[in-house]
Amino acid sequence: MIKTFKTIDEQIEILKSKGLTISEYNYTKDVLLRENYFFISGYRHVFLKSPKDRMYIPGTDFRELYALFNFDRQIRNIIFKNLLIVENNLKSILAYQISKKYGIKEKSYLNPSNFDRSGDRSRQVNDLLKKIKRQIRINGGQHSATVHYLENYGYIPFWVVVKVLSFGLISELYTVLKYEDKKEIADEYDVDIDDLLTYFPILANCRNLCAHEDILYDHKMQKKINDTPFHAALGIPKIDEEYIYGKDDLFSLIIILKKLLREEDFTMLINELAYEIDILDGKINTIGIDKILDRIGFPMNYKEIARLDRRGN
Repeated sequence: MIKTFKTIDEQIEILKSKGLTISEYNYTKDVLLRENYFFISGYRHVFLKSPKDRMYIPGTDFRELYALFNFDRQIRNIIFKNLLIVENNLKSILAYQISKKYGIKEKSYLNPSNFDRSGDRSRQVNDLLKKIKRQIRINGGQHSATVHYLENYGYIPFWVVVKVLSFGLISELYTVLKYEDKKEIADEYDVDIDDLLTYFPILANCRNLCAHEDILYDHKMQKKINDTPFHAALGIPKIDEEYIYGKDDLFSLIIILKKLLREEDFTMLINELAYEIDILDGKINTIGIDKILDRIGFPMNYKEIARLDRRGN
């Protein structure tokens, strides 16, 4: 089927043909022009009669659809700023560990012998170091700190290099560290190595998703996280011995952030999310907020995670 260009008026007629109420025509036209029909339609699923039915629940208004779109935008911004905190923390901790153990000059800390080269990891290490050197070469001239060290000392220490490296590269770098280095970093977070190896790719993926304004609220992670004390403490129900929330949904990301953020940062995160959920609750009428919470994997008592310590007590 070939897609053809549709005017804003034609887009509105398509929405109406699917049962969506357009109570304010000019408002809807303005929103569709500014925000894009395709992106707003990505939020239609919770308002449809059934997963197989493309018709909206009777009475669903365009303003509700747009409210969910804006809700996702707001929580994406909240999550993004906290992911940047985690990214900065990881870069600082990893740079400290590598610099302390392997030195401050590139030929020292980027020596392949510093990393786990067992089995088939040797190629991965070599490829990763090439990527890091490429990012240093491309991005190094764009940051005052890297330029300062190059001009004045002739090298860039790793605690400065991390500034120009992507979160994805940093998370991949963790996977090829020697066991003892992985352990020291994991201990800083009081988290198992295997858990960090699961968490970092999820965080890097979500960071990119947020940066490119993709849909976040019902995004499914590429991996399931292990069960945590938070699942049990919140009384999350199970089906076939698996928790129904907090495994590969948005709440699983919240659990990761609970483990990696400082307590005050995490409390602020939950408070800001709760505020946006309350705002959305006041703007949707066709469905209840419990349906939204179920879709994003939040238990009804999700706010209680903020008062639990890192061990779920």
